[in-house]
Amino acid sequence: MPQPEQKTDVSGTADAEGPPKTAKQLEKERLKAEKLAKLQAKLDKKAAAAPAAGEKKEKPEKRAKEVKEAAVYTAQTAPGEKKDLSGPLPDAYSPRYVEAQWYSWWEKQGFFTPEYGVSFFYFLQCNLCNLAWPVQRESIDSPNPNGKFVMIIPPPNVTGSLHLGHALTNAIEDAITRYHRMKGRTTLWVPGCDHAGIATQVVVEKLLWRDEKLSRHDLGREKFIERIWDWRREKGGRIYEQLKSLGSSYDWSRVAFTMDPKLCRAVTEAFVRLHEEGSIYRSSRLVNWSCTLRSAISDIEVDKVEIPGRTFLSIPGYEEKVEFGVLIKFAYKVEDSDEEIVVATTRIETMLGDTAVAVHPQDERYKHLHGKFVAHPFSTRRLPIVCDEFVDMAFGTGAVKITPAHDPNDYEVGKRCNLPFITIFNDDGYIIGDYGEFTGMKRFECRKQILEKLKALNLYRETLNNPMVVPICSRSKDVVEPLIKPQWYVSCSDMAASATEAVRSGALKIVPEHHTKTWYHWMDGIRDWCVSRQLWWGHRIPAYHVSFSDPSIQTGSVNLFLFFPQNDDEQYWVVARSEAEALKKAAERFGVEASKIVLKQDEDVLDTWFSSGIFPFSVFGWPDNTKDLETFYPTSLLETGHDILFFWVARMVFFGQKLLGKLPFKEVYLHPMVRDAHGRKMSKSLGNVIDPMDVILGITLEGLHAQLVGSNLDPREIEKAKAGQKQDYPQGIPECGSDALRFALCAYITQARDINLDINRVQGYRFFCNKLWNATKFALLYFSGSEKFDTELSTSDAVNQMDSWILSRLAAAIEACNQGFESYDFAAATSACYAFWLYDLCDVYLECLKPIFQSGSEAQQVAARRTLYVCLDYGLRLLSPFMPFITEELYQRLPRANPAPSICVANYPSNVSWRSAKIESDVDFVQKAARVIRSARSDYNLPNKTKTEAYIVCTDNAPNEILKRYADDLATISYCSKIVFDSAPPAGCAILTVTGQCEVHLLLKGLIEADKEIVKLQKKSDQLVQTVSKLSQAIQAADYATKVPAEVQATNETKLSESRAEIERIAAAIETLKLM
Repeated sequence: MPQPEQKTDVSGTADAEGPPKTAKQLEKERLKAEKLAKLQAKLDKKAAAAPAAGEKKEKPEKRAKEVKEAAVYTAQTAPGEKKDLSGPLPDAYSPRYVEAQWYSWWEKQGFFTPEYGVSFFYFLQCNLCNLAWPVQRESIDSPNPNGKFVMIIPPPNVTGSLHLGHALTNAIEDAITRYHRMKGRTTLWVPGCDHAGIATQVVVEKLLWRDEKLSRHDLGREKFIERIWDWRREKGGRIYEQLKSLGSSYDWSRVAFTMDPKLCRAVTEAFVRLHEEGSIYRSSRLVNWSCTLRSAISDIEVDKVEIPGRTFLSIPGYEEKVEFGVLIKFAYKVEDSDEEIVVATTRIETMLGDTAVAVHPQDERYKHLHGKFVAHPFSTRRLPIVCDEFVDMAFGTGAVKITPAHDPNDYEVGKRCNLPFITIFNDDGYIIGDYGEFTGMKRFECRKQILEKLKALNLYRETLNNPMVVPICSRSKDVVEPLIKPQWYVSCSDMAASATEAVRSGALKIVPEHHTKTWYHWMDGIRDWCVSRQLWWGHRIPAYHVSFSDPSIQTGSVNLFLFFPQNDDEQYWVVARSEAEALKKAAERFGVEASKIVLKQDEDVLDTWFSSGIFPFSVFGWPDNTKDLETFYPTSLLETGHDILFFWVARMVFFGQKLLGKLPFKEVYLHPMVRDAHGRKMSKSLGNVIDPMDVILGITLEGLHAQLVGSNLDPREIEKAKAGQKQDYPQGIPECGSDALRFALCAYITQARDINLDINRVQGYRFFCNKLWNATKFALLYFSGSEKFDTELSTSDAVNQMDSWILSRLAAAIEACNQGFESYDFAAATSACYAFWLYDLCDVYLECLKPIFQSGSEAQQVAARRTLYVCLDYGLRLLSPFMPFITEELYQRLPRANPAPSICVANYPSNVSWRSAKIESDVDFVQKAARVIRSARSDYNLPNKTKTEAYIVCTDNAPNEILKRYADDLATISYCSKIVFDSAPPAGCAILTVTGQCEVHLLLKGLIEADKEIVKLQKKSDQLVQTVSKLSQAIQAADYATKVPAEVQATNETKLSESRAEIERIAAAIETLKLM
């Protein structure tokens, strides 16, 4: 049997039982032992280095990426003094550095006032010869040969911070104003703020309750108004600072607040004059009533909320949600009969105020009931069955309950049929009148109780689902209730006719023109305007109710319980500029001694739109015939959002024509409304209302959340708003600066009704500012001497071919910008500026200058330097209305021979004599060839530093001559070492097609490793094939067209098309490489 293996110790001696080992065996075992020892040592070392169980292995510390801090202006410059420019330009563009100090200097220098330049010379410039000559003006009302431009701000509400809608308005208006100022016109843009009656009162009331648990009634009218003035002083100043941060070039010496004494006097005068001539009267009519606010509100403050059917809504003052979107049918019993008439309503509680049932006179079903009555189940009232043609026989049962005091249509029927008008709600929305258990209930609690009672009386028939529109007060979120109230009204029919004629005749121009249809629609359907508001904050109505201390003298009543519409004893109301004047008028009207007259001023205030309507002339001192009023009224332009065309624009036209006999402006430009990137309306509850300062300065997501917590937003909506902010701004909002925000907003402007603002696009223009900064900083290196330059340059001064081209492109940009401003095509103007700086100056011209300043002749360099200066100077001026801060910063550093003190008062470029279609066409062809070459270099992964040779092969002499003339420039912008003409291309070239008559043979042999490049390109092609396959599969899905948003579909189509084209290009490149 086999022997067991003998074991040996390290000395080589055998076990006692085994035979001795040979030398060969011993050597073998020694080597094995050494190997095992080394292995064990290695394992021991590894075990010692390993962390103990449960300990985390320390990772090597990563080197932090060095981030340079943005430059900040630190010079000790007093506000109003000029910025210190003695230091070099910072390495990179920094909005905080650039936008510091300039505004206070502009303001102190008076650049924004129309008086600026009166003591100086204006320069008249000829667009044909580009020559200018000086003209001096003596005062602001002296004629300016260049003309004048006057505009007022659409006054923002004094309720807090500005939002992006205000930023859009200011970006447009300031660009327009700066353009006209640079055109040498006498320019005035008047700033101001609106007291915003309801909005401000609601905000302050909420804060008062939140902080002190007090209502305005606890404080009393006088002290509450003092609180609002404190709010105004705090928030009004903040709004003005925001406007300055945006760079808005207002004349702050003429700032106006609608509650300033001067404007209050104008409001009173306007009301009195309109009343004296019969355009203002008092009447009891239906108004939009907010029970929460206890005030009438305007149509613009009513949100029409569409609901698809049965819906429960949260209503202020109710713990449980209230049901809407249902149609309830119930029966009225016909007197002395077994018959009944079934009617339907969406507001069952209003049946308490029913005073009739209406049927169509031709409806055969009810002809036998004409003149009969039905019994009201909850009162002793008899309701007549009346005939009215407004009833739709085909709708429902063809019978309609009539509640004249609480429904607009029923109100008209009530007047036609002489029905009682019974008010069943008080100002707070509680049931009033003799209705038993229902009296004293809240209106929507009464709704449920009436339904139960109708069921108990067997009068309830059914409830149907009913899509409807619910009127919601935009301020309080309460359901608007139609109520009859004695109010003051402005008669609008005559004024509307004059306003219509102004537009039809061309005296008033509305831009874009399609808004004229809206204008005519509003004017044709005009209703008299209720100007009473049951508020404390605002212009108190200058009307006094007259009563007498002598009981023998008949007096009117201010406490009405309305059964019939009447004029509220209007003869007992006196309208006057003061109480003393009212007393005198009352004494004369009634023939009573003044000592026996008791006056009580109307508690109500005027609708905010009333004071806004006279803003274009009240800011200039009307009713006094001031120098400002003579000089600046009428204004030149009114710019605002299209949503207030009727509510503000029309009323300014009404009052301007009525009170001064002149239109308040010659043109109206209406801009689109700002929505978020998803197309949603800006709403605090969605978290998408953005303060422009947050875009200018940047803000973290946590900072956005903190703003919500400190706002007046309902606590239940704060979390929803936070979620919206997190979705849209997960990293917060980056610092973009004022210039980028302004430029982006103007670039968005089109003929559309809305713009969907994406903050990423604003950031894109922040990068454009950086490009502008770096390009100018680089270009200034070519101006190292003490020589100064001007902009007087003719085409004959251009020595270099590309000088002539860039001047032509500059002329094209000048033409596009001027046309854009004159036609309010801001997208065209911003595009022209952007394209000139980015694509013409930076991408092409500055590249072509490098060889000239490296090896060109003295004459070439002198000409290039002069041309470059003109491009920088004029290029900055073109941009200045859109980007005032960065253009001022860079303009001040140009080597200017005859400088204007500021770019904002420099002449806006108008010279287009450099334009040459031939030169531009030729260079366009050169650029096309360069793009083909650069595209091929990209396909073959050639870096820019690797130069190659290009061989031009043309079958037509014309393109050959063009490329030959610009051969050096083509080589520069396509990264070629040389361009060869009229020579056979060598082997190893990629053949590129420019046109059917022109090819470029790009030499690749020796520059690339064909095999490696083929592998890279094949991998890229495979990835693109997968992309095409996935996109094609998605597009072919059955529900793709209906479920996928249109913008996503468009993006997919573009990506699919580009991917397929790229696959074809890669295939061609691979075939070329295979031949090398």
